[in-house]
Amino acid sequence: MKKRSYLIYAAMLGGLSSMASLAIAQKSTSDAIAEYRAALQDGNPADLNAARGEVLWKTPRGPNNVSLEQCDLGMGAGKVKGAVTQLPRYFADTKRVMDVESRLVHCMVTQQGFKADEFTAKTAFSSDGQRATVIEDLVAYLYDESRELPISVPQAHKEEKAAYARGKKIFFFKGGPYDFSCASCHSQDDKRIRLQDLPNLTKPEPAKAAFSQWPAYRVSQGALRTMQWRLYDCFRQQRFPELQYMSQTSIDLITFLGVNANGGKMAAPAIKR
Repeated sequence: MKKRSYLIYAAMLGGLSSMASLAIAQKSTSDAIAEYRAALQDGNPADLNAARGEVLWKTPRGPNNVSLEQCDLGMGAGKVKGAVTQLPRYFADTKRVMDVESRLVHCMVTQQGFKADEFTAKTAFSSDGQRATVIEDLVAYLYDESRELPISVPQAHKEEKAAYARGKKIFFFKGGPYDFSCASCHSQDDKRIRLQDLPNLTKPEPAKAAFSQWPAYRVSQGALRTMQWRLYDCFRQQRFPELQYMSQTSIDLITFLGVNANGGKMAAPAIKR
């Protein structure tokens, strides 16, 4: 009996030791990824996107041959610093809630004379190895101008509140062949996929950290990716129908995520694996 008890005790110690080693290994992996990103941030290729975006913002373009310097992103015509930290928000001139990309496209259409149907996922998102699109460069510039500023996505207007409520429903909606939702990956603590931590976006601190780092340069793809792209790719991975670029669904979901991140500091464009 003593021998049997000893064996059980040893097995228990072995199991606990293995669990501890696994926890340490996981923590070390997370820390290593964080250190890798921090090391790359000083030489983030997104800086080149932002530089090109600034030129695009100030250069007359389109059929009307005007710049975007009179574009109102919510803080007045031409005011850029801090604007993206307060988007999505309601705009009286369009009578709807708009995110960064939909508002930017609105200005390109109404001021520069481009056609609305020119802007789709195919034209807004670059493919692997391709040069960044105009949208990607402009978005990088706008976010770079608001780095370290506090996120403050508004909820004063009834349409802003409605967008948040719809976004929350979308976040928890299950569907597709795998019966997935955004919440399947992002509503619990300590979840991972491969080496990637999955932040719990229903909690303030993880939500702040995640939202503040998009757009981001994806090293594995060699491209800057916007928030609209991030959601587009999430829908693809869930095997949902294709998320239409700048759709109400996308803007509502970004509103939900942004409000949850209020109080965080903008850290985009960041760098990702």
